[in-house]
Amino acid sequence: MKLAQDIIIKPIITEKAMDGIADKRYTFKVDPDATKPEIAKAVEELFGVKVAKVNTINMKRKPKRLRYQSGHTSAWTKAIVTLKADSKTIEFFEGMN
Repeated sequence: MKLAQDIIIKPIITEKAMDGIADKRYTFKVDPDATKPEIAKAVEELFGVKVAKVNTINMKRKPKRLRYQSGHTSAWTKAIVTLKADSKTIEFFEGMN
């Protein structure tokens, strides 16, 4: 059984992600093996909100170079969590607007 802290790795803070806050959409980097119900339960447990739906995106690795060395970034999973209309907002994101 996974803990909520193991499923939600960190929030994504970008301009596009901040635009979604007005519609109660929050973006997180999550564990690649986590399912949508596990992500919804983890967000509800950590932040005390009601989740309406969860969309996940598998971000592929990208090639990168550093001088003569070539490599790639690691692949990761992004989750966009939409809250219900009667749910409260997540306070962590409120100070960033």
